[in-house]
Amino acid sequence: MTQVTVVQKHAYQTEVHFAGNLPVLTADEPAPIGTGTGPSPIDLLASAVGNCLLASLYFALTKFKNAPAPMRCEVSAEQGKNAEGKTRVLGITANIHLADAPESLAQLDRILGQFEEFCTVTRSVAAGIPVVVSVFDPNGNKLK
Repeated sequence: MTQVTVVQKHAYQTEVHFAGNLPVLTADEPAPIGTGTGPSPIDLLASAVGNCLLASLYFALTKFKNAPAPMRCEVSAEQGKNAEGKTRVLGITANIHLADAPESLAQLDRILGQFEEFCTVTRSVAAGIPVVVSVFDPNGNKLK
């Protein structure tokens, strides 16, 4: 079980305390609601999706004996109003950028076809929020 403790420090600013010796993270809402002194809850959600996707893809690549160079994932979370007029995250788009040429990665088509299913956070979030994942080669060509 994962457990974090979130402590309100001032208005919308909180401290996120993780288990173990991990550093405390300051979170805050952006101005004009908060002061923007840390990532917002939506930023944290987007980063969790991106982090999990990269970890899942890395695991899948190394399972087939690849040694991938560091990748990056750009995640956008679209905010808007739902049918009841409440602000919600309406969708998440994640664009993964490989650093390696696709032809240098063994079993890449197979990996791209299944790595998302092993991403715990993304699949959990996708149960309630549409998540679109794309993968690009180093030249910007869309592979998935």
